[in-house]
Amino acid sequence: MESMGKKKPRPRRSLTPEFKAETVELCRRGDRSVGQIAKDFDLTETAVRLWVSQAEVDAGERDGLTRSEREEPAALRRENRRLREDVEVLKQALTLQAPRVRRRRRPGHHDEPAALRLVGLGKGLASPGRAIGRGPARIAGG
Repeated sequence: MESMGKKKPRPRRSLTPEFKAETVELCRRGDRSVGQIAKDFDLTETAVRLWVSQAEVDAGERDGLTRSEREEPAALRRENRRLREDVEVLKQALTLQAPRVRRRRRPGHHDEPAALRLVGLGKGLASPGRAIGRGPARIAGG
C-alpha cells in the first residue's frame, strides 16, 4: 500500500533570470492564469506569484524594495567582513614584526604599534597638530 499524502521533496532547481522574466511576461499577458502557467512549467504557484510581484516592484508599479535594494545590504556585509579580516591580518603581521624591533619606552607612550595608531585601529589615535613619532615641538633658543 502506498503512503498517501507523503510527497518526496522536489530537488531545488536554479532557474535563470531570463526564464523568470519570460514566465512573468506570460502571466502579465493574461492568456492563462498564474496557476496554469505554473503547472505548465512544473513550478509552484507561490514562486510564480513572487516573481510577478518582484517584477512589479522593480518596474515601479508596486511599493517595496527593488532587487538591487535587497542585494545591497548583503554586498555591504560581505565587504565589511572582508575588510575586518584584512584588518586582523594586518594586526597579526604587526604583532609578529614588533618583537624584532627594539624600542625604548617613553613615559606616556602608547602601547600599540605606530602603524595601528596611524590608521586609528589601536586604542590611541594620533594627536592633531603633532607629527607621529616625534616629541613635543621645541622652540629654538629656548
